[in-house]
Amino acid sequence: MKTRFLSFLILSFVVCTSDAQILSPVLKAHPKVDDKRLAAIDTLLKNYVAKNWLTGAVTLIVKDNQLIHYKGHGYADAATKKPMQADAIFRIMSQSKAITSLAILQLFEQGKLQLDQPIYQFIPEFKSPTVLNNFNMADSSYSTLPSKREITFRDLLTHTSGIDYSGIGSDKMKAIYAKAGIPSGLGESKDKLLEKMKVLGKLPLVHQPGEKFTYGLNTDLLGCLVEIISGQSLEAYMNEHIFEPMGMKDTYFNVPMDKISRLPAVYTEDKNKQIIPWAPTFRGINPNYPWMPKSYFSGGAGLSATAFDYAIFLQMILNGGVYNGKQILGRRTAELMISPQLEPGLMGNDNFSLGFSITGEKSANLNMRTKGSFSWGGYYGTTYWADPKEKLIVLIMTQHTPNSHSDFNAKIENIIYGSLK
Repeated sequence: MKTRFLSFLILSFVVCTSDAQILSPVLKAHPKVDDKRLAAIDTLLKNYVAKNWLTGAVTLIVKDNQLIHYKGHGYADAATKKPMQADAIFRIMSQSKAITSLAILQLFEQGKLQLDQPIYQFIPEFKSPTVLNNFNMADSSYSTLPSKREITFRDLLTHTSGIDYSGIGSDKMKAIYAKAGIPSGLGESKDKLLEKMKVLGKLPLVHQPGEKFTYGLNTDLLGCLVEIISGQSLEAYMNEHIFEPMGMKDTYFNVPMDKISRLPAVYTEDKNKQIIPWAPTFRGINPNYPWMPKSYFSGGAGLSATAFDYAIFLQMILNGGVYNGKQILGRRTAELMISPQLEPGLMGNDNFSLGFSITGEKSANLNMRTKGSFSWGGYYGTTYWADPKEKLIVLIMTQHTPNSHSDFNAKIENIIYGSLK
């Protein structure tokens, strides 16, 4: 009898532990959260929509592995007044970066690469890089200096390689990349990823590796390296090793046709800061790219996902790499992924890890988010953070950039932390 009772207790513990690692889509009140205070999010966003400062948004909050808030606000399409549903699929753009970083760290802990290993050992075109010296804006000609060292995986993960961004980077490097035909990864491209990364390897860096933080095409290059090292396309690799094991059922490079109705329309502003639809030719990004068949998988900007799916990814990291009973990432690797990597001052009051911005002590003392929180966002107006101390996950998803009234993000953060008991 004692043996049966002991077996029952062990089984119950295993089941409860496993359940605690999985986010339930069922909303539940949390004893340490004041729901009345939290309801101010609904009032705030309703007011922004009414003033035509925002078309629509989805907000999601997880506290202690429990979904406590998950709502759509306003409209997915202003023209038809289609309501924004909580399970809307968003073009998450640069939120793709952290997932690509996860893929690289999975290969790292399998012994297939070292963080401080030169990347030219996988793509020879990156051997002995050069650094931009003088630049002539009239014809995009330039001179270079030799790099002091090689580019490493760690440089790419922390955006300190000296690689800039085409389309949205510095004027000098945008001109150089445009002349060489380097895609930004934003939207749809018919190019071959490896071919373009080889071209990138022959172009100058904007600064010496490790010298500064420069947000750039580092993660597109990491995605290419995932393909080389794993022997799979980035899409196939993520499906097999990340999305399917964790049950991320609505995250794609190529959104299925039967789900495209769940993508909200994309908006921008005119010169009077009035909301207008994002035209297919605006900034060279066709918003229909999620369902345009593609094989150029941008690790830096190519994914679309729901807020709930992305919360699963963040919860896995808070769980120490475990989700759905599966060890997606080793416990120590998960810790390393959210550990500050930069010298103090390179990112102001904050730092950067192997895939995320990390809230520093000074920022934590000035705002609500606690030290060590990890975060980032996407070009079209999506943002997120996870707070290990409070065991809190927050996503605020829109499809509107630029937005002169994006201060609602900070206001929502204040409401959330103000609701904690």
